[in-house]
Amino acid sequence: MKRPSRATWGNLLVISVLAVLAWLLLRLHLQDSGWQAAPLASRWRWAAASVLGYATVCALIWWRGRPRDDAAGSSGQAPTLLVWASQTGFAQQLCERSAEALRAAGMPVRLRGLHQIDASTLQQATRVLFIASTTGEGDAPDAALPFLRMVMPQPLALPQLQYGVLALGDRSYGHFCAFGHQLDAWLRQHGALPLFDTVEVDNADPAALRHWQQLLGQLGGSATDLPDWTPAEYLHWQLHSRTLENAGSPGAATWRVALVPADGTLPGWQAGDVVEIGPRHAPATVDAWLAAAALDGAQRIDGEPLHAHLSRAHLPAPEETPANDAAALVAALRPLPHREYSIASMPAEGQVQLLLRRQLRADGTPGLGSGWLCDHAALGGRIDLRFRSNPNFHAPAPTAPLILIGNGTGIAGLRAHLRARVDAGARRNWLLFGERTAAHDFYFGDDLTAWQQAGWIERMDTVYSRDGGPYRYVQDCLQAHIDTLWEWTRQGATILVCGSLQGMAPAVDAVIERALGREGKEALIVAGRYRRDVY
Repeated sequence: MKRPSRATWGNLLVISVLAVLAWLLLRLHLQDSGWQAAPLASRWRWAAASVLGYATVCALIWWRGRPRDDAAGSSGQAPTLLVWASQTGFAQQLCERSAEALRAAGMPVRLRGLHQIDASTLQQATRVLFIASTTGEGDAPDAALPFLRMVMPQPLALPQLQYGVLALGDRSYGHFCAFGHQLDAWLRQHGALPLFDTVEVDNADPAALRHWQQLLGQLGGSATDLPDWTPAEYLHWQLHSRTLENAGSPGAATWRVALVPADGTLPGWQAGDVVEIGPRHAPATVDAWLAAAALDGAQRIDGEPLHAHLSRAHLPAPEETPANDAAALVAALRPLPHREYSIASMPAEGQVQLLLRRQLRADGTPGLGSGWLCDHAALGGRIDLRFRSNPNFHAPAPTAPLILIGNGTGIAGLRAHLRARVDAGARRNWLLFGERTAAHDFYFGDDLTAWQQAGWIERMDTVYSRDGGPYRYVQDCLQAHIDTLWEWTRQGATILVCGSLQGMAPAVDAVIERALGREGKEALIVAGRYRRDVY
């Protein structure tokens, strides 16, 4: 049976206090048949106590529900402002969960309702995340009306503001997530810089919410260790191969990983889609924990060895471990969060290919997701995988020109698009790619070179920051060819950007705006011809 929530207990307490007060006041009323003289001193005391008790309860309710502001971080980092606009309360719940995720990553936060946001707040903020519901046929929530009437009509300048929008809606209505998109467009028009494209959520879609949770982890500098907000339902896949792609590079080790379905049935996906991997601890890590806890990892709980249960979960501290009760231990485990990767291949190639850079913790050990895929998972061993459709990064029709811009492991998502274009017979493709060295970091170089030589890539510009040359970064190369960028977009090209959220993506965005003007760039976004998958 589900236990009552803290809110339920709070409501019961308030009702009980009010009932006691009503009973006391009723006793006073029944003791007299009429008003004959000034009230007795004792009754004044009872009345004062009743008012004071009511005021105390109101103060406690306000104190528990007041907006919580974290102090600036140890490095002087200003708190991230999280703003909700809710009709039913769901957006506020997600806002509170988002705050929890950012705090777990060491980031200070402030929570506010959109009705509490004024022009001054936005002008002083440097990073804001909006979680905005749409109600009815594209309307803003009722509580957002003060913001719409008093803030949005003002001619604000917000060039210092970075923002993200989680738009909640229902696709069965004609104007899906309309208020979230209205908010995004207004922020762009006033000079604010989007951290990533608006994330649309259709009826609390679990995949979209997991994507938002992943973005929160990236904003924190690393993925958080909080469990997924929605239960994991993974498919059983196997690790087919992995290859170190950049031996000798000055950058971190980057691996190419190939995965195949355990049952041999390959599902379909589109270029731009992603996979979510359920990571596991290294076997040696679980063995060491079991030895310290004096537990047998081979004993089976719910049909699986205890070792397998522990490999997928946060390993509890010794004081959190039920003594000699493996079943209770398994029931209390918190699952590890998923990791998200762009798919570099297409179904016709018979496997899911990923390109991932090994991340290292402060102590030099591999990170959770990259450590699992690059180091610990056994060839032929089980990989927990699920697909997530990513319509915001799907390609245009093959007849339209396509400009692909990326850096680092972002080439994975772009490579899938190029493979899909080759299969569709589309030749008007321009690739701009940046990395450290040509000798070590030209990922998928054989494929890209062959496609260019066969005429499938009309133009390919590569930039290597450690090799010298005329351009240092991919945005510098794009700036040098700004006239070509303008001409391709005039001919109907779509721009897809994949790679670093910090550095590359905003710099490329600035070049696109210089080439097309702010209105021209906004028109591309509205038309779905400028899309990004950045991390």
